[in-house]
Amino acid sequence: MTTFGWLEIIVFAAMIGLLTRPLGGYLTRVYAGEPIILQSLFGPIEAAIYRCAGIDPKREQSWYQYAISILIFHALGIFALYLLQRAQPILPLNSEHLPAVAPDLALNTAISFVTNTSWQSYGGETTLSYTSQMLGITVQSFLSAASGMAVVIALIRGFARRRADAIGNFWGDLTRGVLYVLLPICIAATLFLVAEGVPQTLSPSVAATTLDGGAQIIARGPVATQEAIKLLSGDGGGFFNANSSHPFENPTPLTNIIELVLIFALGAALTNCFGCMIGSEREGWVLLSVMAVLFGLGVAGLYSLEASGNPVLGALSVDHTTSGLQPVGNMEGKEVRFGIAGSALFAEVSTASSDGAVNAMHDSFLPLSGGILLGNMMVDEVIIGAPGSGLYSMLLFCIVSVFLAGLMIGRTPEYVGKKVGSFEIKMTLLALICVPAATLGLTAIASVAEAGLAGIANAGPHGFSEILYAYTSAAATNGSAFAGLNANSAFYNLTLGLAMLVGRFLVIIPVLAIAGSLGAQQIVPHTAGTLPTDRMLFVCFLLGVIVIVGGLTYLPALALGPIIEHFQIAAGTLN
Repeated sequence: MTTFGWLEIIVFAAMIGLLTRPLGGYLTRVYAGEPIILQSLFGPIEAAIYRCAGIDPKREQSWYQYAISILIFHALGIFALYLLQRAQPILPLNSEHLPAVAPDLALNTAISFVTNTSWQSYGGETTLSYTSQMLGITVQSFLSAASGMAVVIALIRGFARRRADAIGNFWGDLTRGVLYVLLPICIAATLFLVAEGVPQTLSPSVAATTLDGGAQIIARGPVATQEAIKLLSGDGGGFFNANSSHPFENPTPLTNIIELVLIFALGAALTNCFGCMIGSEREGWVLLSVMAVLFGLGVAGLYSLEASGNPVLGALSVDHTTSGLQPVGNMEGKEVRFGIAGSALFAEVSTASSDGAVNAMHDSFLPLSGGILLGNMMVDEVIIGAPGSGLYSMLLFCIVSVFLAGLMIGRTPEYVGKKVGSFEIKMTLLALICVPAATLGLTAIASVAEAGLAGIANAGPHGFSEILYAYTSAAATNGSAFAGLNANSAFYNLTLGLAMLVGRFLVIIPVLAIAGSLGAQQIVPHTAGTLPTDRMLFVCFLLGVIVIVGGLTYLPALALGPIIEHFQIAAGTLN
């Protein structure tokens, strides 16, 4: 470990802290329909969209109308993206003459990007044409992120409103999220990335002659626009197979840190938006504090483990420790231009945010480091998470926490002025149980099925970790991979697609049901018996609930993978 490495992590955390309040306030004004500085620029476009689609954004929907709108919109998105990939050979901007994507892979990819997961069982530059990348992947990155933010805004309205039978209008929330939040930030981010050397062109690949006289094909394309939204949206799908370790996606240490800020910016800012909309910014800072503690523990553990080097090399008397003149450590699978700190920070941010972008190969991380990355995803996106889904997952844990506290003191649980009854608890548990059920159930099947075992590159605990990571990533809508699993088979494409659908929609629907139930309630005034949820006590209690629930659910599976692999390395028994 180096001072510069820790400084890089601290600077990143400070940048997120400084952005949270102004960006959170801006989000509050956007979703409240208040006048904003971009109204004159995007207002006519917004009005034209409503006229063409026949939408009245002021006509609010009940929770089930909101949910039906989301399901219909996403079903159409999956269908459209699937057809786009299948029709790729006859569409323009296919200079490499790429064939149609196989049916099972096309379905997996369509589900992946519509659900904001970005799992990729393919190499982007060798599978998708420019048309598929732009009209398919990039467009769905915008829409899936805007949908996630719309859901959490609907839930926040449930907490903030009293005696209301509606939670907003999905089509209006979706449109405003794209036009006033995602699009302006992505325009600025794209210009920055182009200035730093990220390509943005419709020209085909170019042939180059190497120094030894060989031929090399250099892929390029409209990379910067897709890179900006993949980071901001929590989508994470790479234009290139190497994702953000590719120099055309992430060329310098400066782009590395700015890309990390883009990944965390909206997820962190939504906590402040929550506080503003319910009338207590302290509640938002409490949630961000819990997220910050979990993030800090994860990044400190990752950096320490990776900087200490691989103990197998230590047994061979190889100097692999980090120093001022030798900033190495466990450099397997990492880019030299980012080093241990930049790679560990990116891996932590990627898995904590549910973004899934990578600038290093997670399969090459040490076993306990891999366990940390798995743990980040196994806590249901509560460490920042993707825009929208991270905050509503955290709010689900808040409901569980006040329910448990209420049982301890024999009082009806309340959170931010709303009573938590049996209906809210049932919906919360449904949302929290479906993800581990899909993860562990499908991992168990793949671990014994011949088609599942055929995809692993390593036998033993590491192979199990590869399978566990894949389904954890899919159900948690993350999309990153250990990269040692050959998932481009009918078995994995279909089962991972199922995990993505469960992880997205079987969480969203209960969340919207909770929003509708809470919105119909009256605000309950605080009394001496009310559990204060804006104090440090609740921060510690909420942290405990998250860690205990995650540990009880996933520790046996982790013990079969990264934990036992760690002890095998320590004992020198790993082949």
